[in-house]
Amino acid sequence: MSSKIYFQKSGKVNVRRQLVNLSTRLHHRLAPKHAKKVAMKVLLTPERNKRPTPVPEGLVRQPIMTSEGMIMTYSLGEGPTWVLGHGWSGSATQFFPLMVHIAAAGFKALAFDNPAHGESEGQYGHLPGFVRALDGVLDAQSSIAGVIAHSMGGAMVLESQHASLVGKPVLLVAPVLNYTDNLISAVEHSGYSMKLFHEVVDDIAQAYQYPLSHIDPAAKLAQWQGKVVIVHDRQDRFAAFSESELAAHNHHVTLIATEGLGHGRILQSDQLRQGFDLLLA
Repeated sequence: MSSKIYFQKSGKVNVRRQLVNLSTRLHHRLAPKHAKKVAMKVLLTPERNKRPTPVPEGLVRQPIMTSEGMIMTYSLGEGPTWVLGHGWSGSATQFFPLMVHIAAAGFKALAFDNPAHGESEGQYGHLPGFVRALDGVLDAQSSIAGVIAHSMGGAMVLESQHASLVGKPVLLVAPVLNYTDNLISAVEHSGYSMKLFHEVVDDIAQAYQYPLSHIDPAAKLAQWQGKVVIVHDRQDRFAAFSESELAAHNHHVTLIATEGLGHGRILQSDQLRQGFDLLLA
């Protein structure tokens, strides 16, 4: 359900949005506890990616226990480890083609399903949970060579304070660098009650000690000590290309701009593999 909110943007005022706004505000007024329970399900439940994906030969699946429950990992190849993190309503399977390329270059590629995604445990998904899951996966590694992340996964990586990430190269694919503004804008455009939204967000912030106001991937990127490459499509409808362009202009960031690949197909692109090779150069 939530993907229809976060991935369906339109500047037009429509009847459906007005009905959503009226119904959710009325529900909240008449039955606040039940309304918040429903809001959690609507706002925090991603779509689990069930698209059939060819599995690379030699792929190893291994569950890892974290503070967010069991997180499923998928590894390919041997050598220094590159960790790969997906975005909202995605899964590790999106990285399989890139993992083949990474393994062929003499590295171990380790992707994982975030909480409530793919084959990992969890009922709800949100950025604080993503960060804790990533930290749990990193805790299980002896060392890492670098990290790759797509969409909301980019915010996850930049927000993490894990020691193993310090100074490491990072490849960001269609990152949502203006995460908080983008999130609020998406919910506003859906018509969903903003009061309900903020109540849900405040509950997560209290549980994780992670206020929404503290989330700022763009600022964290400015402080990143390692090499950074961003691969982003100019026509991306879900993550603002202008934010990546600004980061490349203001910081030590190499931007590879694509055309016509959008937010998802970019994960299968030659430019993405070129971005990884550039980090190795």
